[in-house]
Amino acid sequence: MILDRRDLMLRTLGGALSLAISPRALAADEVARVDALIAKMTIEEKAGQMTCLADSFRPFNPPNPQVGIQDEKRLSDEVRKGRVGCLFNGIGVVGARRAQDIAVKDSRLGIPLLFAGDIIHGLKTIFPVPLGESSCFDPQMVERTARAMAIEATAAGLHLTFAPMVDVARDQRWGRVVEGAGEDVTLTGMLSAARIRGFQGRDLRRDDSLLACPKHFAAYGAVAAGLEYGNVDISEETLRETHLPPFGQAFAAGALTTMAAFNEINGVPATADSELLTDILRGEMKFRGFVFSDYTADEELVAHGFAEDARDAARLAILAGVDMSMQSGLYIRYLPDLVKSGAVPMETVDVAVRRILYVKAAMGLFDNPYRSLDEAAEKTRIATPAHKALARESAARSIILLKNEDVLPIVPAKGQKIALIGPFAEDKANLYGPWAFYGDPDKGVDIATGLRAALPDPSLLSVTRGSDISGAIDGGIAKAVEAAKAADIVLLAIGESQAMSGEAQSRTMIEIPAAQQALADAVVATGKPVAVLLRHGRALAIHDGVANAGAILATWFLGSEAGNAIADILLGKVDPSAKLPVSFPWESGQEPFYYDRKSTGRPMVDNGSTEYKARYATTDNSARFPFGHGLSYTDFELDQLKLSDDALRWDAAIEITARLTNKGKRKGSEVVQLYIRDRVASRTRPIRELKRMARIALSPGESRIVRFSLSRTDLEFVGARSQRIAEPGLFDLWVGQSSVGGLHAQFTLYAQAPTAKG
Repeated sequence: MILDRRDLMLRTLGGALSLAISPRALAADEVARVDALIAKMTIEEKAGQMTCLADSFRPFNPPNPQVGIQDEKRLSDEVRKGRVGCLFNGIGVVGARRAQDIAVKDSRLGIPLLFAGDIIHGLKTIFPVPLGESSCFDPQMVERTARAMAIEATAAGLHLTFAPMVDVARDQRWGRVVEGAGEDVTLTGMLSAARIRGFQGRDLRRDDSLLACPKHFAAYGAVAAGLEYGNVDISEETLRETHLPPFGQAFAAGALTTMAAFNEINGVPATADSELLTDILRGEMKFRGFVFSDYTADEELVAHGFAEDARDAARLAILAGVDMSMQSGLYIRYLPDLVKSGAVPMETVDVAVRRILYVKAAMGLFDNPYRSLDEAAEKTRIATPAHKALARESAARSIILLKNEDVLPIVPAKGQKIALIGPFAEDKANLYGPWAFYGDPDKGVDIATGLRAALPDPSLLSVTRGSDISGAIDGGIAKAVEAAKAADIVLLAIGESQAMSGEAQSRTMIEIPAAQQALADAVVATGKPVAVLLRHGRALAIHDGVANAGAILATWFLGSEAGNAIADILLGKVDPSAKLPVSFPWESGQEPFYYDRKSTGRPMVDNGSTEYKARYATTDNSARFPFGHGLSYTDFELDQLKLSDDALRWDAAIEITARLTNKGKRKGSEVVQLYIRDRVASRTRPIRELKRMARIALSPGESRIVRFSLSRTDLEFVGARSQRIAEPGLFDLWVGQSSVGGLHAQFTLYAQAPTAKG
């Protein structure tokens, strides 16, 4: 539990600033220790605790490697003077102990450093990119991989990860879609909370507990046109209904830090938005941890045109509620003078420092500054066989069977000749995806290696590159066509490079590169059975030969065990069971596109006229592959939808059941999804909203009753004056296997029990 200790109400030039300070499960002596430290600290030491810099004790080259890099001697002097509170993106116990020795033994107050890093989907064992792993629609799976990441990261000398990304991403042109859980609010919140539970474990003081930092607060996934670092022009209702709820679930799961977003919201950069970071975050959402700026985001207030200069940027950020400045060094440079001049109250600085020190105390750093700095753990807890097995399991569980016209699975016993064609056939450089810079690419398993290990006769497999990722190869297509004609089945490994997804990789066209498209068209034209193995970090608009292939698998960037996991699926060792967390559009120009869009006054109706309807001239407003879609090698059927009542009482619940049957000949699992629609409301509502999901495993011929429950709170939305409300009226309900179709029923929410008729 988070226990409120005091609320400080300060009046600043920016207006009323509510500063609630709450230690997390701290004993009285720990609270007293923090308060005593703050009483002793100079303003320079306070600003130092609020400063996070790149780790030069164990330097690495993460994104933006040239920004603010300094040598170890200079950084050592800064730590010794108490002018640094956190170091980030260095790994290795020896270097961390060297830095912590200086902080604890040589600085005046001996306050330990916090070591942070970008452990987004793995340290040395690389798991699927978060968007790919979200396809499992399974919080338990996600929690297990996060726990494994925490075990490895803390063994490498880290205390905190800048993850998970909980931004709801509605535009697939945005490169950072790959870091999150997709386009849906419910799924994002559920999986984000699971990742935090996995990272942090049950006790923050354990040496394998990795503090989580959900990001980016807020609405980064709504940047205009999917343009990185861009502006967000958004209604209050959409902000509160779509982009804030996953953060609420993240904080409820125990997250004690968060990161302010790069973007502006309605003209105010998030890093300087006191309404966002103080009124909403601390006031309404009751967040009691501390806030990081993103990488030099406070300094970037000048380029935004919101701050006059760097000094003014520091002032705006601290008054808005940014507690720790990352990499810019603005706080240590300007806060002492800002306080001396009266531009920033000392009480505001004290509140920020207290939040940071409370979190360090909650992690046990004051009692044991060397927690998570154990050389023995570093040798035994990283890249273990158990983590390797988990990486293979999670990768297979992340692969989505988008289409299958009796092409898969491959039956090796029949002696089928397999032609593996494409630039990713033997590629190791693009297995991991973005944000996996600690991993060793040479240790990843590529597709060809995975297949050779799985096939009883590896000689059945031929490998032909066909093209490069972005360019043609002389004679490449001709050789690929020849290989395809000689085979019984073709596997076409095509898609994006990992450099095409991630931060700063916004794209106007979310399509297969032209050279690979030409390769696909030629191979599919041979008439041989073709299974496309897409490699990607976002939903793609696929065309021609790719779309017309007999089978299509979404294989994302699957990490260390990619090749083995793909082989497990192709050969039927593992039944595909993943579902799309994002919608695949027909065309790039449909973006932003998401399943829970709203209707219009002129919606498209099945089998109706298309004239003067809400559609594009070249395609209708639907998905090629919708959110929640994913096939299996067996056949599942839903029937017998029943509601406990057709009336939902105001303070009661309604029970929903349906029967799921495995009609096929293989064991498999299905994700049953429940969607609703509010038919008439004071604010127009989405055509569908995911509210519940359940993963059910069944043997051939087996049936099971799937049970869900809904109450009034599940029907609430943000109405007038930004209040969450539910309104009486008629609701549609679907229980299905994707966001399209499904068993349909209706119920009515009553404000009170209906009166008897007659």
